[in-house]
Amino acid sequence: MLLDLAKAVSFFLCIVSLYHAAIHAFFVPGAQWRERLVFALVRLGLAGCICLLSGMLFALPARTNPDRDQPLGRTLPVRLYLWSLGAIAAFFTAGWYLGNLAQQCGPFISSRAMESF
Repeated sequence: MLLDLAKAVSFFLCIVSLYHAAIHAFFVPGAQWRERLVFALVRLGLAGCICLLSGMLFALPARTNPDRDQPLGRTLPVRLYLWSLGAIAAFFTAGWYLGNLAQQCGPFISSRAMESF
């Protein structure tokens, strides 16, 4: 019973740390992209440590643990971290690309719109 409670608490901490990393990767007003990248990497590293510890708890070789024979990479917290890492990296790269594209095309779009008036 104590192991199940510890699993639930550690998984909740895993979700909260991933949420915190995702929010600070995208929604930091006034920050440059390089600053966001550094902060996102630091927060994802912290979330990775929390998820790894939670995965170790999920794979604990206890008699009452039904998931005790799973390797660490197949536990739920580690899988959640890997999927979240991939999604955050893809969205961050797309946001960086679209942000730079909008900055480069902004003067062209505004001068062209002014010519039509």
